[in-house]
Amino acid sequence: MEIIVCHVNADFDCLSSMLGAKKLYPSACAVFPGSQERKVKEFLEIFTPFPVTRLKDLKDKRIDRMIIVDTKSASRLGPLEDIARSPEVKLHIYDHHPFNEDDLRGQLEVVEDVGATATIFTEIIKERKIPITPMEATVLCLGIYEETGSLRFPSTTVRDLLAVAYLLKKGANLNIVSEYIKTEFGRDELEILKELMESAHDITLYGIRIRIVKAVRRDYVGDIAPLAHRIMDMEDIDGLILLMSMEGKIIVVGRSRVPEFDVSKVLEPLGGGGHPVAASATLKDEPLEIVQERIEEIIRTVVKPQKVARDIMTSPVITIQHNKSIRDAEILMTRYGVNVLPVLKKDRYMGILSREVVEKALLHGFRESPVSDFTTTDAETTSPETPVSEVERTMIEQNQRFMPVVEKDRVIGAITRTDLLRTLYEETLRRRRITEEEPQSRASIGRNIRRLLEERFPAEVTRLLRDAGEVGDSLGYPVYLVGGSVRDILRGERNLDIDIVVEGDGIELAQRLARRYDSVRVITHRRFNTAKLIFKKDMPHPDFTVDVATARTEYYEKPASLPKVETSSIKKDLYRRDFTINTLAVKLNRKDFGLLLDYFGAQRDIKEGIIRVLHNLSFIEDPTRAFRAVRFAERFGFRISKHTENLIKSALRLNLFESISGTRIYDELVLTFNETDPVAALKRLADYGLLSVIHRALKFDRKLEETLKAVHESLTWFDLLFLDEEIDRPMIYLMGLLTPLDLKQTKEALERLATPPKKEKEIIEGKRLAHEVINRLMTDDPVVIYNTLKPLNLETILYTMAISGRKKIQKAVSRYLLELRKVKPSLRGDDLKRMGIPPGPVYSEILEVLTRELLAGRIKTREDEVKYVLSHYAGKDE
Repeated sequence: MEIIVCHVNADFDCLSSMLGAKKLYPSACAVFPGSQERKVKEFLEIFTPFPVTRLKDLKDKRIDRMIIVDTKSASRLGPLEDIARSPEVKLHIYDHHPFNEDDLRGQLEVVEDVGATATIFTEIIKERKIPITPMEATVLCLGIYEETGSLRFPSTTVRDLLAVAYLLKKGANLNIVSEYIKTEFGRDELEILKELMESAHDITLYGIRIRIVKAVRRDYVGDIAPLAHRIMDMEDIDGLILLMSMEGKIIVVGRSRVPEFDVSKVLEPLGGGGHPVAASATLKDEPLEIVQERIEEIIRTVVKPQKVARDIMTSPVITIQHNKSIRDAEILMTRYGVNVLPVLKKDRYMGILSREVVEKALLHGFRESPVSDFTTTDAETTSPETPVSEVERTMIEQNQRFMPVVEKDRVIGAITRTDLLRTLYEETLRRRRITEEEPQSRASIGRNIRRLLEERFPAEVTRLLRDAGEVGDSLGYPVYLVGGSVRDILRGERNLDIDIVVEGDGIELAQRLARRYDSVRVITHRRFNTAKLIFKKDMPHPDFTVDVATARTEYYEKPASLPKVETSSIKKDLYRRDFTINTLAVKLNRKDFGLLLDYFGAQRDIKEGIIRVLHNLSFIEDPTRAFRAVRFAERFGFRISKHTENLIKSALRLNLFESISGTRIYDELVLTFNETDPVAALKRLADYGLLSVIHRALKFDRKLEETLKAVHESLTWFDLLFLDEEIDRPMIYLMGLLTPLDLKQTKEALERLATPPKKEKEIIEGKRLAHEVINRLMTDDPVVIYNTLKPLNLETILYTMAISGRKKIQKAVSRYLLELRKVKPSLRGDDLKRMGIPPGPVYSEILEVLTRELLAGRIKTREDEVKYVLSHYAGKDE
């Protein structure tokens, strides 16, 4: 015999799920293990959606399979618990609540993260195309509406809405649904609500406010969940426990707005279950005060702070030794952009030194005095495991903007007011999403993009990222995905340029990560503590590369110089990036996999399409960022912010570009030519005056614009030929850009760009030859066209085609590429040898002559070639 069961005190989700199970298991008998909620009873008095078997009719019957819906807890099955625990009974479980440790396990388990179990059955019915009547659709709808608060509860998912839409299409009657899912309270409910509010007792743990309310009724009270929701709506609390004593039992309902207070774990020891945000339990009758005390004890063990000081601190911290001078402190603060320095005596923490104190000490002439004379030694510190709420209270009460995190007298991190404000803001957004179901597409700080990672990346790359996080966990290192791949995920594009940053030893993590895969080569750079993993297989393509780096900060000893690099935190590592859109990071450790870190407003700028520098000295430190700003703006269709534009112009006025190496500008130009519309990008560079950095005589006028457009058209035409030949596109665009310059100026410009010597020679020679051959191509003679273009490389030929501006020349180039260059004699050296012609230089002469005759059309076949050779060369001496 097969039976379908749900939990005691059945609600509409139980009823609708039993109906759904009946559609899947037509021969099974539906059995209620206990009572039903009042509204369900009233519904069953009028409607009979399916036959119900009484408990007493199961006596002496052999149960082979039990289909359990809307629960997995054996204790909630009442008198059927022993049957469910029997090893001889096969269990099929359908539920929308997450698994708990003591839950039943089944031969079949369908457990989905949706708002109602009825949604799961609706999806199965739809997928299998099982016919249902309008009344059956209505019953299923009742379950979804009740469990999701008419689709208003935070636990509601898109799947619930789609399920309701399907049921409405099948004829579900919302008039019946609204009749039984009413939110208005009658006189009795209002009296209970008043009693509950008057009994309120609050517990505050780690800043989390939990309210316990209770009431007693002699008679049975129906569904009390709406009362819990009404209290949560009315009161500014984070969680609620509602106790209702009636008819010899106690119903407990739990609700939560915050992840620190998981009500399913609170009620699990009492035999209950549910979701972290909504759970319930049924107890035997005993004094409410005793039950309340037991629940309070459980709450104190279950509730843990979501974040502690270790989670939000910046690490490592820039520190200074106690015997260093005030002048040294000033240099450190300026170099690293910090306002407070922890002072150490060897490795032990002594106190803190603020910029304000340093400036006053300098003002009074104490430049060479030791910092220990000015150290604040009584500043508050915190331990790494201190809840953030306590850190917040201390910093506010003590008016302290910098809190050292100290463990065994050693500084392991620091919390600034900015860190604290960001954490509080994340918490505000998180709570808003829980209570208002804020769309995840909205740019926010505490966002998790795990699903986006899984959607955008191939499965093997996602697995690699998870492996990196697990290796980081084993080493105690926070691990992050950074760079363009994160930026482009939010832009809706796939970018497999994988860069991983580690707050720890990047080389060690890379080497351990490599051990998890076959055929991986690890290249390390100990000086910068970076590594490169090159995968030969198991990745999207051979030689797939992953870069691993240690989180670092950098400072510039003088404008436009290469930076000095030192180990640092992820926040400092991101701060050294060029633009805000490139400062995103995604946590890869198991606990927070997919957590997006956005310290500098990157999501906002990506959404609004803005290129923005992080600080005012950005172009002073690295002027090539000006070229990069244009490249990104053109590549993504973004605009450069007004302030960033002003900083570019300031860098030009300060002549900062004179001191940067040409190689860095050359590399930026190559990327610009490869990634953007070069014509538009070069025009924008000219608007900012950046072309003069390449050569003072370089001006973007109409003639140059027409030349560059012609180059673009030539390359587009070549692409459409599908000749499967590689060409150096940046070289052709660079030749086009330098067209207005004479050969001397061209050489100066290429030397300014530190162009590779071979490339420089090819460009200069290509420009010279292109101008020389143009007049020779004003012909229809195939031999002349062939002989003119054959010595030129493909880049010079396409450049010639672009700058000629004449249809006849373009036609000649087209004819050469498509036809003439393919003309070759069918005879080879071996053929000539068999014809009695001695080997030697004459072979080349013969083949060249045959090519000319073929081009001229005077010979057409192999036989013609043989006749020509025999008549002109046979019998002659070498």
